[in-house]
Amino acid sequence: MTDHQLEVIGGVDTHADTHTAVVIDEIGRMLGHRQFPTTVAGYRALLAWMSEHGPVRSIGIEGTGSYGVGLARYLRAQGVHLVEVDRPNRKMRRQRGKSDPIDAEAAARAVLAGTATTTPKNRDGQVEAIRVIRAARTSAVKSRTAAINALVGMVRTAPEPLRTQLLDLRNSELIITAAALRPALDIADPIAATKTAIRRLARRIIDLDREIRAADVDLQVLLKQAAPRLLELPGIGPEVAAQLLITAGDNPERIRDERAFAALCGVSPIPASSGRTDRHRLNRGGDRMANRALYIVAVNRMRCHPQTLTYVKRRREQGLSNKDISRCLKRYIARQVYPLILESLRIRPPSSTALTGA
Repeated sequence: MTDHQLEVIGGVDTHADTHTAVVIDEIGRMLGHRQFPTTVAGYRALLAWMSEHGPVRSIGIEGTGSYGVGLARYLRAQGVHLVEVDRPNRKMRRQRGKSDPIDAEAAARAVLAGTATTTPKNRDGQVEAIRVIRAARTSAVKSRTAAINALVGMVRTAPEPLRTQLLDLRNSELIITAAALRPALDIADPIAATKTAIRRLARRIIDLDREIRAADVDLQVLLKQAAPRLLELPGIGPEVAAQLLITAGDNPERIRDERAFAALCGVSPIPASSGRTDRHRLNRGGDRMANRALYIVAVNRMRCHPQTLTYVKRRREQGLSNKDISRCLKRYIARQVYPLILESLRIRPPSSTALTGA
């Protein structure tokens, strides 16, 4: 085989305004690096430049869910095989230094060595719609909490008699009362200024409440379309269902089976045996938001689900603690929801192992 017939592998280090690309051949030789703008024309030029060196086998991209999402969408539309690459570890950076070409080369070599094998999320279907609506809702919830804290803090330090008027009110009553205040025209007066500030905070909270309710309606519509059977499971509400779908993505076939999904959610036990000790430890990896979602389901079922209560009683008699029991439940829930996620997105399980335990 001659050199011009060798396939090439690309690596891309992504940023907001530019992407740095590197090309190596399949025996690891560096063929070049170049920087491209983050525009459609730049994506087209990047792929054309890589193709000049030979047939492109695959491209490793760092940050396919953030700065590299536009490039990933373009390359996927062109039929290019993509691999999501984590940023280089600290040990490698200490040894080789840090620059865009170095990071792009590390991405390409991770693909060549097979240490990077993750397929990026598509981000072009119903799950992407759920993700963006939920992201806006989460931002509104955080802003509402911050506004309530600011309102309560301002009331506690308000001048008299305003402080006495508002201090003992519950949050819901405080918001309504504060929103109805009529501040005086003299803004230089501390009482008038405090009334104005309190009124603005209360009205901001009311606006955010409307925004959150509207987002809840949108999520309900999207989830009933995307995952009606997932919502029927005990302990799973819209927030949990949305997070599990977001974790799986629009192309959950990139997750090999339910054991890989459990590892992605951080609920697969990690062997920690040595000598005569045979045990497993907690998995602290994976998507922590998905882990939290499964934990919420487990806690809900441990409180009021009859079958789960029977299971908890039996496991307690065996000497397990509540933490150990909840970890077992999270692993079971991950096994239970995985085929429903595939079904929701109209994708068959990759194999019969998808319905079996790990």
